[in-house]
Amino acid sequence: MSVIVDAPTIEHHREPLGIGEASPRLSWRVRSAPPGWQQTGYRLLVVRGGDEHAVEVDSAEQILVPWPLQSLASRETAGVRVQVRGEDGQWSEPSESTVLEAGLLTPEDWQARPVGGRWLEHRDSDSRRPSLVRREFTLGEGVVSARLYASAHGLYEAEINGTRIGTDTLSPGWTSYNTRLRYYTYDVTELLHPGANAVGAWLADGWYRGRIGWYDGFRNVFGEDLSFIGQLEVTYTDGRVETIATDRSWRTAPSPILRSGIYDGEDHDARLEQPGWSAPGFDDGAWEQVAVRYRDPATLVAPTAPPVRCTQEVTPVAVLTSPAGNRILDFGQNLAGRVRIRVSGPEGATVRLRTAEVLQEGELYTRPLRSARSTDHYTLAGGGVEEWEPRFTFHGFRYVEVDGWPGDLDADVADGALVARVLHTDAERTGWFECSDELVTQLHENIVWGMRSNFVDVPTDCPQRDERAGWTGDIQVFGPTASYLYNVSGMLAGWLRDVEADQLPDGTVPWYVPVIPAHRMWTPIRPGAAWGDVATMLPWTLYQRFGDAGVLETQYGSASRWVDLVDRLAGDDHLWDEGFQLGDWLDPAAPPDDPADARTDRYLVATAYFARSSRLMAQTAERLRRSEDAARYGRLADAVAEAFRATYVLGDGRMTSDAVTAYALGLEFDLLTPEQREVAGRRLAELVREAGHRIATGFVGTPLVTDALTSAGELETAYGLLQERECPSWLYQVEQGATTVWERWDSMLPDGSVNPGKMTSFNHYALGAVADWLHRVVAGLAPDEPGYRRIRFAPRPGGGLTHASARHLTPYGVAAISWRIDGGELVVEVTVPVGAEGVLELPGAEPETVGHGKHRRVVTLG
Repeated sequence: MSVIVDAPTIEHHREPLGIGEASPRLSWRVRSAPPGWQQTGYRLLVVRGGDEHAVEVDSAEQILVPWPLQSLASRETAGVRVQVRGEDGQWSEPSESTVLEAGLLTPEDWQARPVGGRWLEHRDSDSRRPSLVRREFTLGEGVVSARLYASAHGLYEAEINGTRIGTDTLSPGWTSYNTRLRYYTYDVTELLHPGANAVGAWLADGWYRGRIGWYDGFRNVFGEDLSFIGQLEVTYTDGRVETIATDRSWRTAPSPILRSGIYDGEDHDARLEQPGWSAPGFDDGAWEQVAVRYRDPATLVAPTAPPVRCTQEVTPVAVLTSPAGNRILDFGQNLAGRVRIRVSGPEGATVRLRTAEVLQEGELYTRPLRSARSTDHYTLAGGGVEEWEPRFTFHGFRYVEVDGWPGDLDADVADGALVARVLHTDAERTGWFECSDELVTQLHENIVWGMRSNFVDVPTDCPQRDERAGWTGDIQVFGPTASYLYNVSGMLAGWLRDVEADQLPDGTVPWYVPVIPAHRMWTPIRPGAAWGDVATMLPWTLYQRFGDAGVLETQYGSASRWVDLVDRLAGDDHLWDEGFQLGDWLDPAAPPDDPADARTDRYLVATAYFARSSRLMAQTAERLRRSEDAARYGRLADAVAEAFRATYVLGDGRMTSDAVTAYALGLEFDLLTPEQREVAGRRLAELVREAGHRIATGFVGTPLVTDALTSAGELETAYGLLQERECPSWLYQVEQGATTVWERWDSMLPDGSVNPGKMTSFNHYALGAVADWLHRVVAGLAPDEPGYRRIRFAPRPGGGLTHASARHLTPYGVAAISWRIDGGELVVEVTVPVGAEGVLELPGAEPETVGHGKHRRVVTLG
């Protein structure tokens, strides 16, 4: 068998065009190699400026290795191939080449200014009409390449010569705009030709100046203007570069989009369209000169992750007629996206599409949306078949009420005239799981859909109501699951830069990022455990799952400022026992109007997280060779753990909060003595059994409880918790017909009515954090060293399951496990990728280390 190496990847990019790293790190996977083969060196073959450079390194590393040459210049391209050497000294054949291209790396590279409409608008209106901008230009012969660098104050879609540019949507996404505004790079060479050309852009409010926040929300949070930032650079065969940048020469006019909002939907009047507006020769005499605004080019940053795209289309599974006579489409799946229609009818006819996640008494139920209108309107131009999809909004929905359809809705649906377009950040899928319990497998599928629905550029809480914020606590607990299911390394590393940008000078981490104003308890920003701890815990998760120590270095200042703040707040007794805390948020015992009123003392939660973050800071500092910091934070973690035990653990080993979350925290955050662990594990299992295996945890306890039971030797109790079907439980939601994970355990009550609480989302991912336990314990696949360099295969069958499997695309390649119980024997098959090693820990057998390849083992179950 020959050694075959795949083309290298660049940082965490799926598409390394317009990257922001001048010295990007490189990774590669060895697709195949003989048994026992190990890399001892690598050779990077880099083509720059027509010259090939070969750099050899004696190293077994193949994940995020340093860039071997001097830094890239703005716009510079390079082709990279890799060869690997084994212990026999033989080199593999070179891989295929990966071509990368730098973006605009310095502020001086930018000529473009933000441009948009200059007409007066009502500052606080939801009805501000978006604008179009355009410009014509003439090109000579001999164009060899062209790039458009684009961004906006608001959202944009660009066109050249009448053709849409790119497949991304909701660009440039949502960042901490005042400090970081993303731009995207497009290869538009094939769209241009000698002679007259035109470039233009659609614009809309988006998060930048549209209504965001709870209830009435706030407008113009980041700015009041709606502007396109575009820089088209055209290179000729003689090396000459012509730049067409947004400036005062551009023209603008109102868009056929009458209004557009993230929460409220989009209204489009096709009668107001101007055919050919982005093509040359269009008469824009009635258009106005643009207004030119300001953007500090130092704040323009290249993306670290793929953009939002449509990743799937879903057709309706039923066309319903409600008791009131309304026509409702059931798409069979709760999702985030929007509906594309194909319709014909008379001029001026208006189709209304109103969305919701659930029905109640057969009607669309919109109360959980709060003030989000979540409705789109399309007014027909008439004269033929028209196809339309909203451009600048998205909804969280399963059901769509259709009003004003000018035809036979049933027949048109059957003909594919209405399709749901699923939107989320286009990260690569990397993880799968299934087992013999169909309900558990469906739970896992629900968790995947919940993640897809809430990874729309930022990791949000929900995709449907007037909120959709990047809650720090939600992704803190869900990070390990997310990192298994998709390659979110680039997305979350970028989002962590926004966390630091929005972090207060004293170290306070906001409840949600990017920060938006809010009424009641979220403004002004105050420090809170579990939410603020995202600063320490999420970088560590990304390091463990993707092997990226760079994110630890980048976020070190943010993480240390957070822990130092909590240290000051706790004081000499090392107890964080004052101030506002959410505690075990949405404990099912909490009343609907007070979701923080949990069974576990909120200050016990806060102190436990203080100890955990201090310990992670010590480990982070040690990994980064900051020995003094490692020692200091290690001493702090020890002191906090001791204070925790002295304050929250009673003499008999029980805890002051005799509740599931309290024991799970003590066990999983390693805060107890061996004797206390034994008591805590036993009491935890008793509490779970006394509750009939129904859930008794909220956002904090739920990710920990099954692992705490497992480590305490109470595996069957953990399975009982997983497989319980009565409310509250994971499988209660599944049996109620859920296709995503709910915000509340009982968002839908057993009688089929919706929970009366003000927060009743049917699409949250936080409580789906149990999937990480499914992957690591039920199936038995987990990283044993950062980046899966060493993989632990340790299935723990139970709960009556007869088989389970997991597959994960690690940085080294596919790792997989499947097991089945056959006649009293456990049959296990594993796959270890080249470059990694596996550790088999099977019931009743001694641990065994294995190399890459496929391995099969059979053990007798006791």
